[in-house]
Amino acid sequence: MPTSRLARRLAAIALVLALPAGAMAQQLTVSAAASLTDAFKEIGARFEASRPGATVRFNFAASGVLLQQISQGAPVDVFASADQETMDRAASQKLIDAATRRDFAANSLVLIEPAQGGVGLKTLQDLSGPGVKKIAVGKTATVPVGRYTREALEAAGLWTPLEPRFVQADSVRQVLDYVSRGEVEAGFVYRTDAAVMGDKVRVVLTATGHAPVSYPIAVTAESKEKALAKDFIAFLSSEPSQAVLLRFGFGKP
Repeated sequence: MPTSRLARRLAAIALVLALPAGAMAQQLTVSAAASLTDAFKEIGARFEASRPGATVRFNFAASGVLLQQISQGAPVDVFASADQETMDRAASQKLIDAATRRDFAANSLVLIEPAQGGVGLKTLQDLSGPGVKKIAVGKTATVPVGRYTREALEAAGLWTPLEPRFVQADSVRQVLDYVSRGEVEAGFVYRTDAAVMGDKVRVVLTATGHAPVSYPIAVTAESKEKALAKDFIAFLSSEPSQAVLLRFGFGKP
């Protein structure tokens, strides 16, 4: 081996040995429900600051879509869902390490309308009024907020009568966008999403009659960074992370 190449090799080895323990570059890929976008970006930055050499890459979408991606082999280390049903399916398909599953946050389902020019909704029954032509809802097959919405409206006897007015959305954030832009008269989102656009949407009421909105998280079965993934999940339960979630409107699990 030429002297110059040997010198470069030795210098590289020396640099690696000089790094603090745990500072080797590691990338963690976290697939998380769309409603977690803002809170997780802040928590991810804090996690990186606490772990020199570690980077967190997020993939935000509807929980059902994320599960499909994982089942098709997407390289994901951590999966955070907006409902228990989707995580149950991940467990039944052996796509997660069930022993690492934890609940870390809670949320509420709310009915919203545009802040400006809204119909002036007060009750769920008002959705049947002539002024409401379109109601944005998450797709029930893949979007947890859509399933919570269906449960709430079915409990009120309104799902079937209102179905012709539904505009199907690919995620809770798409529902929020439709309402905030005034493209629909109403929509169902989580309280945390409504808070993100508090100047553009108005919360009409908190819905009832549905399963509790709780968020589970787990390490994926095929993760290449299992130790780091477990550390991220543990970090979510720390006081600083819980404070961030609380600030964004999430409740305790």
